[in-house]
Amino acid sequence: MEQICVIGVGYVGLVTGACFADLGNRVIALDVNEKRIEGLKQGVMPIYEPGLKELVERNVRAGRLFFTTSYAEALKGTGYVFIAVGTPSGVNGEADMQYVAAAARSIAENMTAPLIIVNKSTVPVGTGDWVADIVRSAQPRPLPFSVVSCPEFLREGTAIADFMNPHRTVLGSLDRQAAEKVAQLHLPLNAPILITDLRTAEMIKYASNAFLATKISFINEIADICEALGADVREVAKGMGYDKRIGPAMLEAGLGWGGSCFPKDVKALAYMAEEKGVPPSILKTVMATNYERRRMAVRKVDAMLGGLNGKVIGLLGLAFKPNTDDMREAPSIDIAHGLIAGGARLRAYDPVAMENARALLPAVDMFDDPYVMAKGCDALIVVTEWNEFKQLDLKKLKRQMRTPVLFDGRNVYDPVEMRKLGFVYQGVGRGYEAKE
Repeated sequence: MEQICVIGVGYVGLVTGACFADLGNRVIALDVNEKRIEGLKQGVMPIYEPGLKELVERNVRAGRLFFTTSYAEALKGTGYVFIAVGTPSGVNGEADMQYVAAAARSIAENMTAPLIIVNKSTVPVGTGDWVADIVRSAQPRPLPFSVVSCPEFLREGTAIADFMNPHRTVLGSLDRQAAEKVAQLHLPLNAPILITDLRTAEMIKYASNAFLATKISFINEIADICEALGADVREVAKGMGYDKRIGPAMLEAGLGWGGSCFPKDVKALAYMAEEKGVPPSILKTVMATNYERRRMAVRKVDAMLGGLNGKVIGLLGLAFKPNTDDMREAPSIDIAHGLIAGGARLRAYDPVAMENARALLPAVDMFDDPYVMAKGCDALIVVTEWNEFKQLDLKKLKRQMRTPVLFDGRNVYDPVEMRKLGFVYQGVGRGYEAKE
């Protein structure tokens, strides 16, 4: 059993800490946010992630997972410290590194024995060297340490399964022995382990997320072409996905990507490229194509209703994806603003994200029941593909509405069935059906 400290109890830090504890390690999760730590001690999760509350509570009961705001307490007897703090986008798309810098300084000031410092946060290429410089300069007395990059590849909504069943573990360091020690922590996961230098490991994370974002933007552009030419993007994506060189993942046409990773990471990679004089032309197009999806949704609903002014429109889903309450860069935000700018009045229902959405969308009326939300609506928009939306009583939903107009931004429903039920229905890239 190893003793591990994880700094940060957000999506990455809390999942990482709880999962390492579940593998039998003693984990101390640290955060400077006292409210978050006190909440966790009381069993209150700061985020929604399926299975996380049960995982945390099980390992707290087993005496493997602890929470603190004290660096001195967290680092005592610890051999590994994972930095898993936020790196939000700055004004120009660059990563804001203030929390990483603060963590590195606090580690330096409180370490009392040799440490392996592991960067788990998504950080700009070169951060490992920068963190080492900060620690070295902030130490009261010289103590040996190594820095290892171990980028995370967790998806919100499936983060625990992603940690426990990874496609690969990427480790980067200038100290091969330190990287191999961190590799030992990951051996129970039975996944390929790739050890590289620091900067290559950091780049793997950015390149991976940028490529996945590119796949989504690509299929969304294909969806628009399908719609214009009379093809069905769902079948096109299926046919493409059978090719092993392409694969079926991330080929769902819809309203584009959002969340805490893709927008931030693609912006940061483009910023790094421009700083070095490398034109990120593909990355810029990927971002522009993605944000156009939100404007597309507003235009389609406007056309379906013959104008937005005075219309009541309901949003089915607010979170950027299912199984999370994360509203960061959620398509629902831009779509709502566009509809309101056109004179519409908005209602919304989301299974878990409404509390986070209220502060971002104060002009949107939130409802705890999708049928009550639909009452008197001139149109509904499927914004997030929650599984429960597939099980809605569509006849009941239609009876609640003033006019049965539904724009399916995630292709949740079957167009033929929807029209049989009497809906004025439109999906994304549905070919012949879209032209009927």
